[in-house]
Amino acid sequence: MEFKELQVSLEQKGYQVSEFENKEEAARYLNEQIDGKSVGFGGSVTLDEMGLYESLGTHNKVWWHWKGADGLTVPEIHKEAAVAQIYLSSVNGIAKTGEIVNIDGTGNRVASTIYGHEKVYFVVGENKIANTLEGAMERARNIAAPLNARRLNRKTPCAVKADHCYDCKSPERICKAASIFWGKPNSQEFEVVLIHEKLGY
Repeated sequence: MEFKELQVSLEQKGYQVSEFENKEEAARYLNEQIDGKSVGFGGSVTLDEMGLYESLGTHNKVWWHWKGADGLTVPEIHKEAAVAQIYLSSVNGIAKTGEIVNIDGTGNRVASTIYGHEKVYFVVGENKIANTLEGAMERARNIAAPLNARRLNRKTPCAVKADHCYDCKSPERICKAASIFWGKPNSQEFEVVLIHEKLGY
């Protein structure tokens, strides 16, 4: 997939953009850029597939609720990640026009990407790209969220069929909060890492 249109849109909106052929190249780059820092992770199959928690953990202090931390509860890990110097997340959808969409159940990821760090990295596989903001929102709600609900074995209608959002009232619903980045917030540095592979959901 050609990233040129997306890259131009993101740069016009104030983001730094880097591009890699595969997840291994991207992981090497991130390990070069992030050293001796505290690093928070948002829930992400993409980041897990890249092995970033393990590799960054050899030379940084890393916080990820998926991986746990000795003596800390999940909410406590969320708080440590929220105030880390660096925050890593993927996206549920990104438009060629430059808008970034994420959906969350707990809210830790959408909150932490917006404010509180020296820099945020959005790590994005080519499968996350849509033509428009509406397409990115559609992807986030009707592709990414059902697949994640199924992965988490949630008792929701979308998890059963993994086909689309039913706007359910289940207490196990994972799409309870959403963020749309129309442009780079003024609060901190942001970099979008584009990868020519299908990664995550």
